[in-house]
Amino acid sequence: MIRRLTNEGALRMSSLTNLEPRPAVMPVPAARVAVLLPCYNEEVAIARTVAGFAAALPGATIYVYDNNSTDRTMAVASAAGAIVCSERRQGKGAVVRRMFADIDADVYVMADGDATYDAGAAAAMVARLLDGQLDMVVGARVSDERLAYRRGHVFGNRLLTGLLASMFGQSFSDILSGYRVFSRRFVKSFPVRSAGFEIETEISVHALELAMPVAEMRTTYGARPEDSLSKLSTWRDGFRILRTMFNLYRYERPVQFFGIIALVLALVAVGLGAPLLQTYDATGLVPRLPTAVLIVGIMIIAVLSLFTGLILDTVTEGRREVKRLIYLQSDAPGA
Repeated sequence: MIRRLTNEGALRMSSLTNLEPRPAVMPVPAARVAVLLPCYNEEVAIARTVAGFAAALPGATIYVYDNNSTDRTMAVASAAGAIVCSERRQGKGAVVRRMFADIDADVYVMADGDATYDAGAAAAMVARLLDGQLDMVVGARVSDERLAYRRGHVFGNRLLTGLLASMFGQSFSDILSGYRVFSRRFVKSFPVRSAGFEIETEISVHALELAMPVAEMRTTYGARPEDSLSKLSTWRDGFRILRTMFNLYRYERPVQFFGIIALVLALVAVGLGAPLLQTYDATGLVPRLPTAVLIVGIMIIAVLSLFTGLILDTVTEGRREVKRLIYLQSDAPGA
């Protein structure tokens, strides 16, 4: 029995010795790419958009998420070869929230379904993401402004981009671009709160707050096809984006936000109190007692505002750490 076990062990050792050595680095499977196209009444343009991304990214899976369209968007998208889903809650932010929750991939390419973005640039954007192990590549739009943009859109984009840079210390050259490539860890760590077109602003702030490695690539932006109408309202959505930026500033920078309020209140109190101090210094009397009480109340509110910012900053830092931990649970793209 012992001799037989010894012979078997020798045979096993001999067979292991004759095995070919394993490669030092195991081959990495190709990245799974998902193209996400939120749509609302894009019957005219969706087939062209799907065909463009299918040609640019032959191995990608193309998803069209319809948002209560009243035309034949779903039927046309399905006939073009896309996987068609629907989201009943109205608004681009609601659609993005659903897409990010439902789709599992390594790389996500998001664009609008209106055929205005250059689908041919998608392969270069994906390669840039994987080669640099980035978490987001933004397609900064370059176009003939008279054809692609409506009046006021260029000025509004520049204004909002500059305002975001002043709030968060850095920014992108085109924060409202809907053409972006994401890593899996970006998508799965992004708690979407926006409901409408302000989603691009929230995406930009999420990347800045977690100090993610990101990049921009200049991409062509064209005019919509004939008979295709834009869903963006210049004034209504512009004010919604502006409101979102201030809300995000309050959430992510509470010390600065409430500190500014405290400073303004303190300056008001000092301005009201200066004449009283001069009168008191000259006469030793405080003739306007209601004004003095008002000044004390304003200063108390200013101090409370400052401490509110300090307390909320601790809460914000805890939330940021949780998002960072969720973000780090996934590998870097191309790793």
